Amino acid sequence: MRVGLWSFAHLHAYSYLNVLLQREDLDGVLIGDEDASRGCQVAEAHKLPFLSAPEELLGQVDAVILTSANVDHRAMALMAAEAGVHALVEKPIATSVSAAQEMIAAFRRRGLILATAFPCPFSPAFEALQATVAGGELGRVLAVCSTNRGKMPGGFFIELERSGGGAVIDHTVHVADLLRRLLGGPPEKVYAEVGHGLFHQAWEDSGLLTLEWADGTFATLDCSWSRPESFPTWGDVTLHVVGEQGNADADLFGQRVMFYPDAVVPPRWQGWGTDLDALMIDDWIQAVREGRPPRSSGEDGLSALKVALAAYVSAARGAPVSLMELE
Repeated sequence: MRVGLWSFAHLHAYSYLNVLLQREDLDGVLIGDEDASRGCQVAEAHKLPFLSAPEELLGQVDAVILTSANVDHRAMALMAAEAGVHALVEKPIATSVSAAQEMIAAFRRRGLILATAFPCPFSPAFEALQATVAGGELGRVLAVCSTNRGKMPGGFFIELERSGGGAVIDHTVHVADLLRRLLGGPPEKVYAEVGHGLFHQAWEDSGLLTLEWADGTFATLDCSWSRPESFPTWGDVTLHVVGEQGNADADLFGQRVMFYPDAVVPPRWQGWGTDLDALMIDDWIQAVREGRPPRSSGEDGLSALKVALAAYVSAARGAPVSLMELE
């Protein structure tokens, strides 16, 4: 099996490349990038083939990871589907509901695997929390307090025409996906407050969402880019679940040690836990080989995207928004 990595616009591409290079069951890893200079530099550093033409890349691989700017996911995924190539698409899966639906339909028509890059469901901490809730140990879940706070990433993330939004679309989708898995389905309503008070730019840097389920369960999510540059890690993903019979917490990146470099640079947290990217990519590759759905499908990506888009509508209206309005 030959796997392509297409675009290094997204920071996660470098982590995915390291995962692919550590696998011994692939027949090759090929690099493509709309920025030829960047792509060549990465390919040369790892002694990998660089293919500047998308058609050439797709013609030589069985599956491809798409790590471009958000707005480019649709066009790239449709090209992959047309070429008969399975795909793992970086989150958010797209910047509109219609684009995500078009991508899903294209892969379904051709019997191809379309996966969304959601590594968090593979976290042992989340899996343990999910088992605790499903086993009834907490009783009926009443509320969840969740966070996905990080540093402002720069790059295309703060170019609205390429990202589709700021902190809300970047950080909401991960936790929206986790909450859907934890509570058995997506929320019915979303209320959001978004702000620009940290960087004072057109893109939002902070957001607080309140999500409501049909049975009265609600969740809050802080999805802000509120970590300063000096913070010892990029951010966090946490969930605090309140049930009728007990509470439970999950800190998905809590396995860490504080590292103090022998240099004039800030200390940083070094994670020592499970490599979630490796588990996610392994699941996708095995799904392609076995012809089964991946743990995080295109439909899962669409479900999470709707929550983020509903948050923007809610913030503009100053009122809760039903997810049904986005259909």
